[in-house]
Amino acid sequence: MSLFVGLISGLAAVTLKNLTFFIRSSLEKGIVVSENQLYFILPVIGLALVYLYVKYVHKHPLGHAVSSILFSLSKNKGLLALKKIYTPLITAPLTVGFGGSVGLLGPAVESGSALSSNISRLFHIDAKTRSLLIACASAGAIASIFQSPIAAIVFAVEVFSLDFTMLSVLPLLLASISGVLTSYFFLGNEVLFNFSLTEGFELNDTLFYVLLGIGTAFASIYFTKMYFRILKIFEPLKSPKYRLLVGGIAIGIMLYFIPPLYGEGFGFINNLLEGNHIEALGKTPFDAHLDNIWIVILLLFGITVFKAIAMTTTFAAGGAGGVFIPTMVMGSALGNVVAKVINNLGFGFEVSESNFTLIGMAGLIAGVIHAPLTAIFLIAEITGGYELFVPLMITASISYLITKNTLDYTIYTKELVQQGALLTHNKDQTVLTLLQLDDVIETNFKTVMPEMTLGEMLHKSVSKSTRNIFPVLDMDKKMQGIVLLDDIREFMFNTEMYDSTFVKDLMHAPPEYIFYAEDSMKQVMTKFQDSGAWNLPVIKNGKYVGFISKSKLLTAYRRKLINYSS
Repeated sequence: MSLFVGLISGLAAVTLKNLTFFIRSSLEKGIVVSENQLYFILPVIGLALVYLYVKYVHKHPLGHAVSSILFSLSKNKGLLALKKIYTPLITAPLTVGFGGSVGLLGPAVESGSALSSNISRLFHIDAKTRSLLIACASAGAIASIFQSPIAAIVFAVEVFSLDFTMLSVLPLLLASISGVLTSYFFLGNEVLFNFSLTEGFELNDTLFYVLLGIGTAFASIYFTKMYFRILKIFEPLKSPKYRLLVGGIAIGIMLYFIPPLYGEGFGFINNLLEGNHIEALGKTPFDAHLDNIWIVILLLFGITVFKAIAMTTTFAAGGAGGVFIPTMVMGSALGNVVAKVINNLGFGFEVSESNFTLIGMAGLIAGVIHAPLTAIFLIAEITGGYELFVPLMITASISYLITKNTLDYTIYTKELVQQGALLTHNKDQTVLTLLQLDDVIETNFKTVMPEMTLGEMLHKSVSKSTRNIFPVLDMDKKMQGIVLLDDIREFMFNTEMYDSTFVKDLMHAPPEYIFYAEDSMKQVMTKFQDSGAWNLPVIKNGKYVGFISKSKLLTAYRRKLINYSS
């Protein structure tokens, strides 16, 4: 199954790459002839086509690819809709081919994961194995796009929070190999980066790699915060048409002044690696000044700043794509800028611009995605060797440590963290996330009303109940309080009080409430711990639905832990 999943994920990735290349190459001649004037209209056309597809065919808003997969793994047993197989193959090429400044990795992973999910459903595969096959799909897609099988495995382990055991590594390895072979079969030896390492690690450059790690950390924080800030700017535009128009025009303006922001940006990275910054920058209004190296540095730094803005604007305008490759583009520009500044300050230092370009990519991946091992192995495999392993570890680890201690979330995970739906390598946290509130709610409690007398309560509820707690509800089933058997034990056989004592005189507030769809299982466990209660009521849309008992919660937790760890 893992071999087959790797194959179909690789096919999805190859299809995405070819469709996008076809659209872009068809439009490039027109862009050149019009002297960049088409940049003002192409993003709007691409986003409009995506909008029409989503409105009339897909009929649901496009979610973030990796985030939706992570949510499915934690809250929906890894089940993904059938339409997620083909929708990314349509919307992502339209977005990127027409100039949207996003990547294709996320859509490739989403399409492969949806294929894997639906195949596992067809063969009645259990939820745990289905989750592993979805991770295999991501490994196959990444291995196919980058032709880097080891980085693909590491990505699946880091991002999908898998345990690094033989149970998980062997299927991931098979899927990764299958994805790479699929890429070689359809694309031959064509690689994304035409680069051969000529300069290895120099001990004297260690301090500069440390500085690059610090720089990429701050760039990662900027990238992440800018993403959520721009999305918030677009929130007042309720109509998708207005978002499309405003976002499309904004992207067109950025593309006119900074052409490398067009599409994914692999050509830009390759030109920087070859030392051809003039070709990398393309035709801009500043061409007359490119003989001044500091103008070149400012323009490259502009790409570092505006890549995050262009990418997020594409998402906010309704486009489809991924975050991973824009992160690499931004990192390559920043690494090249740092190298050029060091080489041109006049202090006699000389560093390899191509090496810094590569390691800048690793720094941004480690910081933005919180995946330092993926960053290290990906760049090491791209260069065809491990001569840069030491500087890669220096820069990636520094970038990750600073970013992780500043932001405890990524673009992928912020909403999931807020919803309590993020799987992590923390087993306790993961098991709590996998638990479903519906599985532990008990409803076999006899309810009473505030106006009932003690006698009515005893005859209608207490005598017919096997529980020692009685929720007090009004006519609208809204909870007013609870009555415990202990509250009435000392006078429950005193018949003189049956008609003179009312439930409203006996009830009191529960020590805590659990709010359905608002409280995560971690919050539920915390409420039991802090209140010391054995039973807590559950409120859904303002109305009582049942109780959760600590004993049932702990039993469910233990069963889930055994199942997860087995």
